[in-house]
Amino acid sequence: MNKKLGSYFNGNYSISIYEDGTRIKQTMDDNATEFIADFPDSMDVKITNRCDRNCPMCHEDSHEWGEQGNLLDVKFIDTIRPYTEMAIGGGNPLSHPQLIPFLQILKEKNIIANITVNELHFMQKVNLDLLKYLTVNRLIYGLGVSYNFYNDQFIDTIKQFPNAVVHIINGITQMAAIRLLYNKNLKLLILGYKEFRKGEKYYLDCSYSIDEKKDELYKEFPDLIKHFKVVSFDNLALEQLNVRRLLTRKEWAEFYQGDDGQHTMYIDLVNKKFAINSTTKKTFDLLDNIDDMFSIVKQNII
Repeated sequence: MNKKLGSYFNGNYSISIYEDGTRIKQTMDDNATEFIADFPDSMDVKITNRCDRNCPMCHEDSHEWGEQGNLLDVKFIDTIRPYTEMAIGGGNPLSHPQLIPFLQILKEKNIIANITVNELHFMQKVNLDLLKYLTVNRLIYGLGVSYNFYNDQFIDTIKQFPNAVVHIINGITQMAAIRLLYNKNLKLLILGYKEFRKGEKYYLDCSYSIDEKKDELYKEFPDLIKHFKVVSFDNLALEQLNVRRLLTRKEWAEFYQGDDGQHTMYIDLVNKKFAINSTTKKTFDLLDNIDDMFSIVKQNII
């Protein structure tokens, strides 16, 4: 049975969160054409800029000696509503020494924490043990794993986490590698390629290869979605793959939940900034109240 974790009202809609990661949003007015939020119902939060992978396309510019955010002095946490979803990333979030006490704070406030890690970090025993601990103790609910290389051990391991989602990047992950994931009863999240920070330079250096992979995924995407339990997207991938071409107007209205900043926001706890999303150059200093920050985000949606 798919247990409901909680539900609440936000602006003109209600939202329910379930244990398997399902999120159902429904307007309270049958004539409403969009979700109008009073506060963010989900947010991406960067807690560290430290990562030993040094990926050349990293739009966060993370590196081996990157800074860590102070997670135990975040005043706006007290103003986040229960059952708000928080997607925690970096950098490598598992490298942060304050991760567990931070997650314990979120759990006490009934904030739904999810975390994203790189596959190579995920497969390291010390990290795998940590993730199992976080999952069993309900300190995290969702687990995103950035896919690098296929092997049977990875498939067997990720299936130990019922709410795990495999992440791929449009233009980076080769189609041949994606096909190896077919028919494994996996959940897939497709992220758009971000031409930002290191990602901008990498695209200038490797645009032909990136565009070639984008074209291949664009062509095979209608077939790809048949081979996964669930396929989801960030807004950039929705645009790059033109997902709307495969949906009726009614289906699009039912499944599309809004542009960046309409009910979401990005928070950088390393640099103490917030913005519409992680590739927005216009950022603002953190405030003590999430409503005040979200109000600024909505005012700056282009």
